[in-house]
Amino acid sequence: MNRFVLGALAALFLAGIGMFWWQSRAAVERAAPAQAALAAVVSEDLPSADPAEMIGPDLPRATEQSREQRRFGRLDRDRDGKISRVEMLAARAAAFRKLDKDGNNLLTFEEWAVRTVDKFAAADANHDRWLSPQEFRSTAPKPAKAKPRCSCAPASRKGAAGKPDADDPESDEGGS
Repeated sequence: MNRFVLGALAALFLAGIGMFWWQSRAAVERAAPAQAALAAVVSEDLPSADPAEMIGPDLPRATEQSREQRRFGRLDRDRDGKISRVEMLAARAAAFRKLDKDGNNLLTFEEWAVRTVDKFAAADANHDRWLSPQEFRSTAPKPAKAKPRCSCAPASRKGAAGKPDADDPESDEGGS
């Protein structure tokens, strides 16, 4: 019996909300200006300006910050000049979620050590549960690759027509 009464009350409540919403939309549509009134407001006498003559404001200056100031700024999310415990721990939340494999917000030793265990298993080539010096060498971090200075191809010494330049000493068709 209680279910029927609660159902009826919920239906009446939803019907009442629907009526208020429907009436508020009708009031907005009645108050909207007519298209003819909008056309009268728009004028063809708008000022024009040549953007080539316009000069914008100066660019903002970046302040020189020390490494510690930049690090502090990354952690101070609300920019109040203080780092709260929540702000400090928020930086570690993504790393914690990656380690928490079962998603229960509890980090077991196995979950914490999974990266090291996986690295050991990959390095132990003969699966004897011991790392020889040769196997241990494979666990060393890979050296960082140096970024190339320029990614463009070396310039060709040919002229625009695809023929070697007359000044090129290596060409057979050269000047002399």
